[in-house]
Amino acid sequence: MSLEIIGGARSRAFRVLWLAEELGLDYRHLSEAPHSALVSALNPLGQIPILRDDDVVLTDSLAILHYLADRADRFTFPTGTPERALMDARINFVLTELEAPLWMAARHSFVLPEDRRHPEIKPWLKDDFRDAGQRFTRLLDGAQFLAGDTFTIADIVAGHTIGWSIVAKFDPSDELKAYLRHLSDRPAWQRARAD
Repeated sequence: MSLEIIGGARSRAFRVLWLAEELGLDYRHLSEAPHSALVSALNPLGQIPILRDDDVVLTDSLAILHYLADRADRFTFPTGTPERALMDARINFVLTELEAPLWMAARHSFVLPEDRRHPEIKPWLKDDFRDAGQRFTRLLDGAQFLAGDTFTIADIVAGHTIGWSIVAKFDPSDELKAYLRHLSDRPAWQRARAD
């Protein structure tokens, strides 16, 4: 298998790099920005990350995480099981509740053309994030991972998102920071971050 992970490590591509390190995969990382010539040639939307696996080209960090985890049968659960459904529900919560305010703030800070930006919404987005963070803490319910004692791709998505919130100055709660510290102690996280 000849794997290429395309996208800057400070983007959602970090999720893919982290899982690749957890799985011990041999891969090549190409740090490309959105809409670069290579990215646009592989993804008509111009978005990263992109995974190239021989002749297979996949986009979207979650689709790539599922693809790699399912192939390895690690950091996930079998499809059709209650455990898989719960993991997917936790991922959906992270994406729709924790990540959504961050992405909206990014769009209104640097993604959208200046004449379409409304940076004045950032305080409300921070409130949304804080409220979602409190609910996220209830999902953890004292467990070390979103699936209890089992580290899964849900934790990769959540860990990346909480890290993003720090960079975006969304001031995550002490509980979210503690969860992120726990995840960032993983050697695979550290190797992916060093990339």
